Amino acid sequence: MATCVARRALAVGSRWWSRSLTGARWPRPLCAAAGAGAFSPAATTATRRHLSSRNRPEGKVLETVGVFEVPKQNGKYETGQLFLHSIFGYRGVVLFPWQARLYDRDVASAAPEKAENPAGHGSKEVKGKTHTYYQVLIDARDCPHISQRSQTEAVTFLANHDDSRALYAIPGLDYVSHEDILPYTSTDQVPIQHELFERFLLYDQTKAPPFVARETLRAWQEKNHPWLELSDVHRETTENIRVTVIPFYMGMREAQNSHVYWWRYCIRLENLDSDVVQLRERHWRIFSLSGTLETVRGRGVVGREPVLSKEQPAFQYSSHVSLQASSGHMWGTFRFERPDGSHFDVRIPPFSLESNKDEKTPPSGLHWPRRGGRQASRVSWSNGCASPEHDSAKHPDHKCRNLAEEQL
Repeated sequence: MATCVARRALAVGSRWWSRSLTGARWPRPLCAAAGAGAFSPAATTATRRHLSSRNRPEGKVLETVGVFEVPKQNGKYETGQLFLHSIFGYRGVVLFPWQARLYDRDVASAAPEKAENPAGHGSKEVKGKTHTYYQVLIDARDCPHISQRSQTEAVTFLANHDDSRALYAIPGLDYVSHEDILPYTSTDQVPIQHELFERFLLYDQTKAPPFVARETLRAWQEKNHPWLELSDVHRETTENIRVTVIPFYMGMREAQNSHVYWWRYCIRLENLDSDVVQLRERHWRIFSLSGTLETVRGRGVVGREPVLSKEQPAFQYSSHVSLQASSGHMWGTFRFERPDGSHFDVRIPPFSLESNKDEKTPPSGLHWPRRGGRQASRVSWSNGCASPEHDSAKHPDHKCRNLAEEQL
């Protein structure tokens, strides 16, 4: 076992992650104590302290579970790449990449702001640039320890027509940007605990990384491509609070002789400063191509009012919206509170809600691989499934379904 000289660690649940930071060369050992939990993103900061017997969990012994690799500045990570999430600290594995257009208002041309219009809270012309994101699996051992900062069942699908007010959730599936990934290697043939890991990936020691896509993963990606694809990412920073929004089209349903179009959107809030702030309110403007403009105000998001601090600087959640038109726009503000009781508003970058013009039949929850002609999944209720935040007048009820695999 490699020697691990830990210089920074943070307890998250009963798991302690640390990384060897002595010397200037990679690779570096990745160490952990027995138990479950997530890696400390603080381990990548410039300020570090020695892990001593005073702050090490009693009875926990650090063991090497992998070796860090040099993060890629150019190019992309391949299917099967193991990584630690640099913000939320969970262990994961890359399934496949997405090429998205990133619209970053922080680097937009300094054009004069315009009056608010139905397409957004008016402002700079923003040109998108290509950026790599990844579809990944989250290690199930880490999910309980990140659930207060990031939903682990945030990727949802519409249900069948016979149950049009329900949502399907895929546990432990996430989207991460290229810079979120801290790559590492492991000698373990099953280093990630997820029910889909061995069904999607095959260990091959002759490859690098040593996990290659099975045919089931390729078939699943092709079948669900329209409902998984990430195309646009929107980002804006106000008073050191960065808001990133990723919208996804979910499909269309017929209701009361009309068409209802559904989208989910993932939002990440990041505190880029050292001051502690707390989200208190949300204020949304929702414009539909049919000509309606709706205003929605409420406390917090998804039933929470997260605190963003230096130790836990980020919060990520997903929600849903529906329109009786094939396209629209959303924008708004989040209101934050400082420790002294003062408030300030953070802009949510305007983003488009676009439907697929060549839409085929929406997915029946999720298309799993088959074996012997039999559907290889079942639908079961999950008491721990995150409820959607209701940002529109027409929403699914609080039903949320887990898709758990049976035998393949």
